[in-house]
Parts: sequence; structure tokens; C-alpha cells
Amino acid sequence: MVTCYLKYVIDPYKVAEFEKYAKMWIPLVNRMGGNHHGYFLPHEGANNIAVALFSFPSLSAYEKYREEMSTDLECQEAFKYAEHTRCVVSYERSFMKPIFE
Repeated sequence: MVTCYLKYVIDPYKVAEFEKYAKMWIPLVNRMGGNHHGYFLPHEGANNIAVALFSFPSLSAYEKYREEMSTDLECQEAFKYAEHTRCVVSYERSFMKPIFE
């Protein structure tokens, strides 16, 4: 299993827009073979950092998801929403191997 850790720099004046964007992606990742662990929005501390965590059975399964999302209409709508609202300033993606026991 591999977990994708996405760290977003968001516009602190557009947290509501980012939350809508986040809620668009959770069912998409789950539908496309992943297991979304949720988004984590600013509460205390930095007001412009958000995090998302989701897992796939393998890195190759994640890569298949990336290929599929490039042509999926709902995924494209989510990308367009973020572009239109400009709620995401930047992001960085890391892959982790989870340890549960």
C-alpha cells in the first residue's frame, strides 16, 4: 500500500471554496480504486495550509488512477473549479508507506 500525502498552500480567504473542491475529490478517489482518508483544513496555526491523505494498493494502482483521472469528466470539472476559484495556490505531493501495527 502507498499513501499519497498532499500538502496544499491555499488562499486563506478562499477556505470555503477549497472545502468544496476537497469534497469533490473524496468520492472520485474512492470510485477510482483509492481509499480517501480525508482533507484537513486550517484550524490553528497557519491559515493557508491544508492536507489530503489517500491510499492505493500500490504505486502502479495510483499511476493507473492518474491516467484515468486525466480523461474522467468529473475529475476535469474538479480541476476547472480549482482553476476558476484560484483556491489552490500550490501543492506538493509525497508518497508514504503506512505502518498500522
